[in-house]
Amino acid sequence: MEAIKLGILGMGTVASGLINIIEFNRNKVVNSLNKELAVSKVLVNNLDKERNVNLPKEVYTTDAYEVINDKDAEIIVELIGGIDPAYDYIKSALNNKKHVVTANKALIATHGEELESIAVKNGVKLMYEASVGGGIPILNTMKENLSANEFDSVFGIINGTTNYILTQMAENGLEYEEAVKEAQRLGFAEADPSSDVDGDDAAFKLSILAALAFGQRVKVEGIPKEGITKISKDDIANAKELGYNIKLLASGIKKDDKIELRVHPAFVPVDHPLSMVKNEFNAVFLKGNAVGEVMLYGKGAGSLPTGSAVLGDIMYIVKNMDKSDAGVVGSKKYRVENKAVKQYYIRMTVVDKLGVLGSIASLFGKNGVSLSSVVQRQKNGHDTVPLVFITHEAERKNIDAALEEISKSKVVSKIESIILVENFK
Repeated sequence: MEAIKLGILGMGTVASGLINIIEFNRNKVVNSLNKELAVSKVLVNNLDKERNVNLPKEVYTTDAYEVINDKDAEIIVELIGGIDPAYDYIKSALNNKKHVVTANKALIATHGEELESIAVKNGVKLMYEASVGGGIPILNTMKENLSANEFDSVFGIINGTTNYILTQMAENGLEYEEAVKEAQRLGFAEADPSSDVDGDDAAFKLSILAALAFGQRVKVEGIPKEGITKISKDDIANAKELGYNIKLLASGIKKDDKIELRVHPAFVPVDHPLSMVKNEFNAVFLKGNAVGEVMLYGKGAGSLPTGSAVLGDIMYIVKNMDKSDAGVVGSKKYRVENKAVKQYYIRMTVVDKLGVLGSIASLFGKNGVSLSSVVQRQKNGHDTVPLVFITHEAERKNIDAALEEISKSKVVSKIESIILVENFK
């Protein structure tokens, strides 16, 4: 039986998952393709390292270009991550007329348009399903099954680390630092979790989702982002009391000739499907003008889920080698506008005396912000008291202008939290 040869760059968690899935689902793969998949060459850093895969030692090499230039390898699978040297490797493979599969979100978000153009020019395919939702088949679903739709919005919980941390804070009463340590202990967070908790990882993924949803690439630098490092147990408790859960959302909204993209912690209504996504799971919630509302849910990371998405891309290429791809970016250009006209939750600590609430409310009003509700918490044992506000819809710049003035007031000790309240409009 004919075998399609793979060249693999990297043999870490995802790559080992890919190899093991090919092995234990061999009959399924062969029956679907009427071909076998075989590994021709694999790039590794250490030839002597023991690995949890069944591959002969002679396939391993420490020379990336021995993989890329291997005449037998028709598909190159890049699983080393990062932009350098992965960018040069993928560009070389495409120019060498090799199909490429990658799970590299940073690379696709940064150089995807250029690499897709090179792929089209050379008559080969560039696939990257695993770059956004791990095992969730979101990108190919949008490109294929939902291709007849114009998308009005896309909202996603697309970082499993932050979702695990926030779930543990909500359900087990952990402080932020405690939840991070627990995530690290279980392998859901890196030793340095900053890319996840600061929102960078989600911003890369949102850039890719936006290109498919709206046909326009927006550089990561153009996506405002806030992480979860300032979320406290008090915010979690207040959210629950008000009927919300706090999630780190990646959101994209199209209105007329404008699109708005951002990554931000948000109050999500407890009865919304995204509010029910817990721990390391991810979900993407789409609204199309034909299909309506759709949510795809699953594990956003891990050896087997992500390896499954990579293998799906490989199998798509094998089945469609003779068909040309047109790329994902459309000709219409939208204006990127990030006004964030939403309701906001604001928590602050103020001096406990008469007239404080009125003076703060007047400063909000001066800056065009009206208040929907105010909750005064119990005294914290000092001469100060916590205040919680929910605003009516307002632009974020107005919120920030009001809080800048309020923070200078002698009756305000500290602005503790500002969290967007999501209404999915």
